Amino acid sequence: MRIAIAALLGAVVLFVWQFVSHTLLPIGEMGFRQPQNEDVVLQAVATALPPPGVYAVPSIDPARMGEESVRNAWIEKEKTHPFAFVAVAPPDPHAGSMGRQLGTQFASDLIAALLATWLLAAAPWGVGARVLGATALGVFGWLANAVPQWNWYHFPAEFALGGLIDQGVGWALAGVAMAWWLGRRA
Repeated sequence: MRIAIAALLGAVVLFVWQFVSHTLLPIGEMGFRQPQNEDVVLQAVATALPPPGVYAVPSIDPARMGEESVRNAWIEKEKTHPFAFVAVAPPDPHAGSMGRQLGTQFASDLIAALLATWLLAAAPWGVGARVLGATALGVFGWLANAVPQWNWYHFPAEFALGGLIDQGVGWALAGVAMAWWLGRRA
């Protein structure tokens, strides 16, 4: 029960931090830009990328990567054209209603906090070390996820930095709540 309560506290703190980070502070939008002509972009996406999925442009068919002429043409496009990493989803009939997404986010935060709390509770550490441990878990997640997106898919450095701030601060704050509860005496 001690771990469950600590995890719930951590998840609530993390969820509130994410609200602050993404709605009250500019951290959640770091690296985002507005298209110059959104209607043209939307039409191009609907025409050129019709099925939902993740696209990288310029792209190469992995089955043809071994063909030197195809690979060289792709490399030349990479050198001379902008790179785009595009996630295409179908139109959302529930746009503007974030209930499902907020529920999913909180469930994700709670599961992550349960895993973090379980690890922190297993360590023979004091409160301060547990807060550092939770912060390290947040930075670990950023290193394992956001840095590869920046490195391989050319996500803006500003976007990656925003992720580091969001995860580092969020897990430090959640770590304070979790470590406090875990450190309490019965």
